[in-house]
Amino acid sequence: MSVLLALAWRSLRNRRLISTLTIASIALSVALLVGIEHVRLGVRESFQGTIRGTDLIVGARGGTTQVLLSTVFGMATPSGTISWATYERWAAHPAVKWTIPFALGDAHKGHRVIGTTAAFFEQYRFRDQHVTFASGHAPATAHEIAVGSEVAERLGYAVGDSVVLAHGVAAVSFAEHTAHPFIVSGVIARTFTPIDRALYTTLDGLTEMHETEEAAGGLMMGPPPAPVAPGAKPPITSFLVGTKNRVETIQLQFEMNQDRTEPLTAIIPGVALAQLWQTIGSAEVGLRVVALFTVLVGLIGMCVALYASLESRRREMAILRAVGAGPRAIVSLLVFESALLATTGAATGVLLVYSVIAAARSAVEARFGLALTLHALGAVEWSYLGLVVVAGTLVGVLPAWRAYRSSLADGLSPKL
Repeated sequence: MSVLLALAWRSLRNRRLISTLTIASIALSVALLVGIEHVRLGVRESFQGTIRGTDLIVGARGGTTQVLLSTVFGMATPSGTISWATYERWAAHPAVKWTIPFALGDAHKGHRVIGTTAAFFEQYRFRDQHVTFASGHAPATAHEIAVGSEVAERLGYAVGDSVVLAHGVAAVSFAEHTAHPFIVSGVIARTFTPIDRALYTTLDGLTEMHETEEAAGGLMMGPPPAPVAPGAKPPITSFLVGTKNRVETIQLQFEMNQDRTEPLTAIIPGVALAQLWQTIGSAEVGLRVVALFTVLVGLIGMCVALYASLESRRREMAILRAVGAGPRAIVSLLVFESALLATTGAATGVLLVYSVIAAARSAVEARFGLALTLHALGAVEWSYLGLVVVAGTLVGVLPAWRAYRSSLADGLSPKL
């Protein structure tokens, strides 16, 4: 066995160019397969890290995905509004530790504007980090607004600039609240989450903006909003909840969903994100299929290279037969060569993936917000590598079978 292995290794060394190209082909295929798995895990971690430490997201009665998308990802329209009295009633629940109210409904040049309180900047977490500022501070008055990093970069905003909000959440609006401009109080440090694409002001700021606009004659955009009693807070669209004891989360969710005073939908972020990921997870299957086809092409290329090299190795095979090597030894030699090529290619592919991730992960995270981690190979990746090595070894059977059937005189006589 060791003799055949050494002979196979020397045979591959004698054909360095073809062997190197074959190993490179398999290595690139394996790198794509394993790399896709790493990227997939990175995308999932980034997706699930959008919101951390929040036990419940509560919106008006609607679908789970709608509440999640409108509150966390700034997509879709809110399912409705929640009265301030209902919000205060649940905020005072014995099981609730903190709450963050969200009020949506206005935008600025295609970016959503969110009315909230100081609790957002104190309690909201993403990837186990809190919201911080690259410059300035959180909005504290009814005329201040904080902008996400992507908003500031795209629109060229800095602390002290004036911002006029528009009615509605559409990308283009002809109804602007010009009577109540805001001043940029701070630019939020990049988070690689939907926070980067939004603007945040106080609830009082939104209320005062709409009151000022109504006093100035209104925007003439449909029926006027329902009047709000003096001193009363306007309704919000959703709120986040942190509980004192996470064991109570399920019970609190049940109580909120059974609220008879005002219909609510309370969702657990982790569960909702997992359901949403399953919905969009078909793209993962597509990537894996593409990667598997790439590996298949690499294995076919290896088979073609081995088969084609037999023609130039007829004399080598004949000499081995002449010095006593039997047909089975010839078959074993070629299968060993295939196994060595597949194993070396697979190992090179894994090293290539880790090298690329180590060299580029900081740049990828800074540019795309994708968290690539150098973790050990998982069961799925090991199964891929095992499949590649086994398939690569079996690929050598076809040229080995041809060499087995060749006669001793085949390589010793000139072929015309």
